Amino acid sequence: MSCATLPAEARLHRPSEFTAALKGRRLARGALFIVSAAPATSAPACARLGLVIAKRYAALATTRNAIKRVLREAFRHRRQALPAQDYVIRLHSKVGPLSLTALKRAARTEADAHFGRIAR
Repeated sequence: MSCATLPAEARLHRPSEFTAALKGRRLARGALFIVSAAPATSAPACARLGLVIAKRYAALATTRNAIKRVLREAFRHRRQALPAQDYVIRLHSKVGPLSLTALKRAARTEADAHFGRIAR
């Protein structure tokens, strides 16, 4: 595996992990995303990420995939600075009629702001 990817141990996989993180504390809310977190349940304590990007809010698969790619990349860059918790980022509002480039830029800006606030 390339070091430029998010490793499997840095992702949430089971529905129970997503449920626990979504029931945990809400850390941040922005125009597009809500970030929730719960204490890490994995053996090696590290920050892990789960994404919930509903079709209801982003109808096109290309839009959903672009958002997920941007969020994973933002998390990958900040992962070492974040506390060891399970994080879930959930899209909570409908994506407006933006170009993919503008949407990616907005998503990255918001994700960086959320992760920066959490890392402090």
